[in-house]
Parts: sequence; C-alpha cells; structure tokens
Amino acid sequence: MTVFAAGWLFFKGDTSDYELLKHQLADPDIKDAQIINWLQEFRNCVTQLSKDHEQLIYVALRLPWLGRSPAVVEEYLSFLSNLVSAQTVYLRACLKMVVSNFKPSEFLSVYLPRSFDQCHQALQLIGRYVPSTSCFLMPILIENFPFVQKSSRTLECYVHNLLSGCCTVWLSFTLPRSVMSITFCQVVVQYGCLSLSPGDEDVCSVKSSPAGTNVMVHPVAERLDTLMVVLLAFIKDMCHVNGCLDVERTKDLYKDLVCVFDKLILPTHASCHVQYALFYLCSFRLALAEAFLEHLWRLLQSQSHPAVLRQSAAGYMGSFLARANFLPVATVRACLDLLVPWLHLYIDSQDSGSRAYCDITLHGPFYNACQAVFYTLIFRHRSILEGNMKKGLAYLQSLNLERIVMCQLNPLKVCLPAVTNMFAAITRKYQLVFCYTIIERNNRHVLPVVRSSVGGDCVSTNTNPLDSFFPFDPYVLKRSSKLIEPLYQVWEEPADTEVDTVTTKRCSDADEDDFLRGETPETKGVMGMTPGSYESHLHSPSSVGSPPISFLQRPF
Repeated sequence: MTVFAAGWLFFKGDTSDYELLKHQLADPDIKDAQIINWLQEFRNCVTQLSKDHEQLIYVALRLPWLGRSPAVVEEYLSFLSNLVSAQTVYLRACLKMVVSNFKPSEFLSVYLPRSFDQCHQALQLIGRYVPSTSCFLMPILIENFPFVQKSSRTLECYVHNLLSGCCTVWLSFTLPRSVMSITFCQVVVQYGCLSLSPGDEDVCSVKSSPAGTNVMVHPVAERLDTLMVVLLAFIKDMCHVNGCLDVERTKDLYKDLVCVFDKLILPTHASCHVQYALFYLCSFRLALAEAFLEHLWRLLQSQSHPAVLRQSAAGYMGSFLARANFLPVATVRACLDLLVPWLHLYIDSQDSGSRAYCDITLHGPFYNACQAVFYTLIFRHRSILEGNMKKGLAYLQSLNLERIVMCQLNPLKVCLPAVTNMFAAITRKYQLVFCYTIIERNNRHVLPVVRSSVGGDCVSTNTNPLDSFFPFDPYVLKRSSKLIEPLYQVWEEPADTEVDTVTTKRCSDADEDDFLRGETPETKGVMGMTPGSYESHLHSPSSVGSPPISFLQRPF
C-alpha cells in the first residue's frame, strides 16, 4: 500500500489502511530501511499531499531521523525540501519540528552535537527553498524558549543552538540581530528581577554536581550562570577567527548588541548580569569601549529621550568608567572632560532661574551625571594622580568640582550616602572640595518617612532618592565570572582616607568588593518597558549646550 493509495482510500471512507500506515510510521522500533522507503513514497506524491493529509504529514514529521544513518538523514532532508517547496502550508509544522529538537532528549543524549548540526542543516535547507522562512521562524523560536524552571542543560542547549545557528548557518535567510534580541529578551524577562548580592551566601555559595563540577546553590542563579557562559562564549567565537580578532565581524556584532542594549537592557532597571555581555565585548578593543561610551554620552545629553533613560545612561557611563580596568586613564579623563563641562553648562542654565532648587523630577539627568562623575573619581582618582602628582592635581582642580557641589541644585543631597561620603573624604584629602558642611546641612533637612506594616508603623529615611543602579557592580556568577574577573576593577579601600562611618554603611566582610553594600536597592526593576512608556513619567530638564565629542578619533 502506497502513501497516495492510502490517502485516496481515506477520502473514499476506508480508513483502515490509512490508520495502519500511521501506526507503522509511529512505530518506535522502525528500521532505517523502512524510514527511507516511506520517505521516498512521500516524495513521489508530495504534490498531492494537501492540507487534507495533515495528520499523515504530522506523523511523518515525527519520524526519528536524528542520530540515524547518513542515508536516513539525507532522505529526510530531501523530503523536507520537497514538502516546503510543493506545500508551503506545512512550513510552520516543519520549522516547529526542527526547533523542538534544539532541546536535549534522553533518546538523543549520545548524539547531541551531531543532531544539532543536522537541525541547523535542515533550517538552512528550508530557508533556501522558502525565502520568507525567517518571518515564520522567529515566533517559533520565542514560543519554544525554555522557561526559567527548566534545567540548566535544556537552557544551555537551546540558547547555544539559537546563537550558533543564527550566526553560522542561517545567515542566508535571517538576521543575527533578531535571534540575539530573542535571547536577550528572554534572559531579561525571566532573570531581570533576580537579586544577586555578593554578600548573600544563599546566592553565591556553590556545591559539587554529580559530574564533579561546581554549581551555584541558588537554582535560578545557576541557570543564569549557564546562560551567561553560553552568551560570552558565543561573543568570543563570533569575534575571533583562528584566535585572531576579526574586525569586521566584531563591528557587526557590536552594532547588533548596542541595538539590543537600547531596546531591552537600558530600559530595564537593575537588570541582572546580562549587561556584562556588552562589557565583555568592549574589552576586545579600546575603540569598542570608546564607541560604547560615546553612545551613552549621546543618550545622556539627548533631549529627545525620556529623562529616566538619560539617567540610566549616566549610570552605565559612570559604572563602566569605574569598573572597566581595560580603559586607560586617557579615556577616563576624556569622558570627564565631557561630563564635567556639561554639568557646569547645566548649572549656568539653572542657577539663576525659577527651578534653581533640589528636585529630582526636574533635574534627574543632572543628578545622575553628578553621581557618575563622583563614582568615577572614587575609583579612578589614583590612576589620574599616578606618575605625576602635580599634573594630576592640576587636572582635578581644573574640573572645578567645588562649583558643582556648592550649586543650588545641591547634588550631594540626592546621591547615595556611600558615594557622597567617599567622594567627600577623597576630595578633602587632596583639598579639592570640602563637602562636609553641606552633608551636615543636608542631614539636618532629611525628613523621615513613616511606613505602615502589619507589625506597626516604622520610621525610615530614603537614602536612595535617585533609585540609583550601578550596572557593573560586582559579578557574582561563578563559572562565567572567569571571563569577567580579569577585566574588572575591584574596589580597593583607601587606607589613608577617613570616611564618616556614622553616615556610611560599611561592609565587614573582608572579601566584599562593593563599598555600596546596603546602599543600592534590591532588584525590583520595571520589566519590559519601552521608551514610549516613560514619556509622562518624568520631565526633561532644560536644554543646555553640550561640548563636542572629541575623544573618539582613534580608527577602529
């Protein structure tokens, strides 16, 4: 009985042979020779297999072709190409079948690498015959993305197939940016609210796995660590050919990642670790890091962007300047030469006007830019002073930080206390600014906030009015941190700097890197928001002139 004959009898009302054929195709013990014979039958009558034969087609698509002999794989791929060419109505079904095999199964555990390669080969073949494949593929990739509860192995395999396929096999019919957007979107949505702190033993502790490797005790942190390992490995493989940096491929990947950053990462408050993908990529070449800083600088001074995004850009800029140890001091100074004059111009435009008072809603980007400057100087002042103390001090004095601190907008009132106090101690040591009079005055004017709870009312003060977030705070994921640690500037306590411990929360853990411990908020960010949804949230400050971008003159 042929496939066509069984289908013809089915329409005549005789379903016995049709059901027998379906049963034979679904036999778990079906042999290679049988699969090849049936696939050849399907190919011979593929033009007659319309929508009415969908049950039979679905059974054929479930044939166990992966991990079989080369003859079976070749015949199955020929069947797929003939089917989507003659009956495009089955395109989605074919794509769903292939994508479903991106996840590991018990049957294919021994043949996973080969099976995954065969899946990519199938997608490439389908894309060759149906140019619009990418339009149908993207929704299917999103639908099949494993949920956060799935095993680390499932996530690892799926994301690996997603990224490696998009940039090595499917380039003929889809854009890598779309696939990366899917990956980053799912990571941000599913893991963006995960709160990971270096001092949290429940999060940062590890245990031995049955395979003899160390895994994180926190299950969600372990899955995020697995995803970051895959993401960072993908970035490295994409940018290097035979161990050498491929400039053009690196530039293309950077452009794609910046688009993903603008769309997904920047609008997500306190996103968890995923932003380190761009941090890692920028370490490959100084021009990339400077291009990223230029991008953030443009966002910060842009009046067409919502204030909250400009504030986030300032936070990224300050955190990147402070933590990226691959940035030379010349680049740090060049960025300060952009930020500080912009602050002075902003003060010029506000100090004598009707809005010359401390108000986060009116001056949010200004305050975040101030905090970015203070934070950068806390981490980088020693490198600025090294080599030639006299010239370094002259440079710091030329920034006229005193005017920023003393202005009527009063930035010290809204910056994080840890940043304020460390900045005050460092600037007092070098006689740049004396901040303590203003700090004491601000402390006297801090109003307590009464909050009602089940246990009664509690009185507290808001120590983080800017809702500050330092995106490159210490990296706590264990396995993926091996790629980040060599690039990371850890916090080194200034032994000779006296900090007011009454107003600054200090860390007693000798291994703690982050001097902001206890100051930054728990990660309860706004997820999935787009720039348009911020428009009515905050008012943009008045337009001020901006100095030209002059530090990015180095060719790539």
